[in-house]
Amino acid sequence: MPFCTSCGNKLADEARFCPACGNSFGAGPQNPTLPSQQVPALDYSIQGDNLQVVRIRLKAGQEVYAEAGKMVYKTANVDWETRMSGNSIGEKLLGALRRTVTGESLFLTYFRAQTDGEVGFAGSYPGRIQPFDLAPGQSILVQRDGFLCAQPTVQLTVALVKKLGAGFFGGEGFILEKLTGPGTVFVHGGGDFVEFNLKPGEMIQVDTGCVVAFDESVNYDIQLVGGIKTALFGGEGLFLATLTGPGRVIVQSLTLEKLRRELAPSKRGGDEHSPLGGLGRIFNSED
Repeated sequence: MPFCTSCGNKLADEARFCPACGNSFGAGPQNPTLPSQQVPALDYSIQGDNLQVVRIRLKAGQEVYAEAGKMVYKTANVDWETRMSGNSIGEKLLGALRRTVTGESLFLTYFRAQTDGEVGFAGSYPGRIQPFDLAPGQSILVQRDGFLCAQPTVQLTVALVKKLGAGFFGGEGFILEKLTGPGTVFVHGGGDFVEFNLKPGEMIQVDTGCVVAFDESVNYDIQLVGGIKTALFGGEGLFLATLTGPGRVIVQSLTLEKLRRELAPSKRGGDEHSPLGGLGRIFNSED
C-alpha cells in the first residue's frame, strides 16, 4: 500500500495525486511511497522522573513542531514561528477548524535550527513523556491533551471516536488526536505509565480518563460497570474504557481531572468517587 510523501495518507496503487492534501506525483506508473522518504532521526534525551523534559538537539535546518505553550527553553540559534499546519489555505483552515473542535489552540509552534541547537519541551502538569517512532503510514490515537511535539513529517489530525458510547461517556468527548508517521512524536501523560501489548482479542478495562495512547489497530469502546450497585457505589464511576487487541496501549496513573479535584476538592460537580460521581461528570458541562 503506497502512501503520500507529503502527508502520509494511504493511496490507491494507481493514484497520481493525494486526495487529502492534493500533492501531485506526476504521470506514469509510479507508486509514491514513504519508505523512500528518508526521515532524519532525532537526537534527543528525556530527563527527570515525574516532571520530565524532552531535550531535542537539532541539526542545522532540522525542524520540530509542538503545541503552543509546551516549550521550556531553546538556544538562541533556534528560530520559532507560530502558524497553522497544512500546505494549502484550505488545508490550513480545515486543520484550524478541527483543532477548535478539540479545544486546542488554532496554531502550532515550529522550531527550526539555523545551526546546531537545542530545544526542550514538557507537559503542563506532573507526568511522563513517551516517544513513538512511527513508520510510514503508522498511526497512534492519543488523548486530547496528550500531544507534545513531533517531527514535521508526522501528520496531526482529529479522529472521531467510532462508538457512540465512547463519545458520550469516554471522558474525552467524541474526539481523540491521531498522529501518522513517518517520524518521531512525543506524548505526555500524568503520573507514571503502564504499557500493555495486547494480543488479538485480548481485552483490558481502564478508567476512562487514564488512557494515554494506543495503536490504531486497538478497538476502543466504553462499557457500563457491572451492576447498578457497583456502578453507583464502587468508587470508580459508571463507565470503563474497553480496549481490545491487537496493539499497544499506554495507561497513565494520574489524570488532569483527578489532579484538579485534589487541588480544589470543593469544586462544583462532586467527587468522581462519590456514589453519583459518574453522573455528575456526564451532566457537568463546565469543563
